[in-house]
Amino acid sequence: MISHGKHNLLGVMIDGVDYEEAVRQIADAASHRQPFGVTALAVHGVMTGYRDPDQRHRLNALALVVPDGQPVRWALNALHGTRLTDRVYGPTLMLEVCRMAARERLGIYLYGSTEPVLARLTAQLRHDFPGLCIVGAEPSRFRRLTTDEKHEVIERIRGSGAQITFVGLGCPRQEAWAYEYQDALAMPLLAVGAAFDFHAGTTRQAPAWMQRRGLEWLFRLGTEPHRLWRRYLILNPWYVALVLAQYAGLRTFDERDEHATIVECSYG
Repeated sequence: MISHGKHNLLGVMIDGVDYEEAVRQIADAASHRQPFGVTALAVHGVMTGYRDPDQRHRLNALALVVPDGQPVRWALNALHGTRLTDRVYGPTLMLEVCRMAARERLGIYLYGSTEPVLARLTAQLRHDFPGLCIVGAEPSRFRRLTTDEKHEVIERIRGSGAQITFVGLGCPRQEAWAYEYQDALAMPLLAVGAAFDFHAGTTRQAPAWMQRRGLEWLFRLGTEPHRLWRRYLILNPWYVALVLAQYAGLRTFDERDEHATIVECSYG
């Protein structure tokens, strides 16, 4: 039996959920118009929370943080006996939520990336999920928003009739966005990372066999070495060392954030 609930991984609270439970919680929040920030964390996302008290505070304030990476799932199973048989991969979660939204006639909003990617993504989602109601799509400005611009974003999403918003701004900006907007928008806000590019067909995903073995990082490193080498060659071994220390009881990681000094990023 899967051990649901939140579990401490290097001070970041990860939910022990599978796809079915994650989609159920998102659907329930959408139907009740509840603030519900969601993100899918791989090793890089967990490490941003470990290293930055402000980001850890944001992550731990989200309603649902799912284990996106296999190494995150393995750590939850080893540390907390969650018995998860699969990760909850952000791009796949996006498709499962779209399937549910089409069935339940819930309007979705796409926020982030670029206009060409959004155009291709919108067309693909409508092809894959007939009846899916995409009520709006808005590209990122790739900068901080002014206070007035932030309010305008809130009003556009509210006015669209959306009941679920997908956010594709990249880690850690998308998690900060979900944290900052979740109360104002009162709906599920799903930070789904590279899912926009994957489903639009502008970026290749790792082969399934690499994903199952936790080697997606190696595929991405090979495709974008100059951008990602620090993330994977430094953070991955560091993550393994910290998880082993937590497992052995040599270190504890407090999920509380006494040193956090939250300043809104308002990135869009």
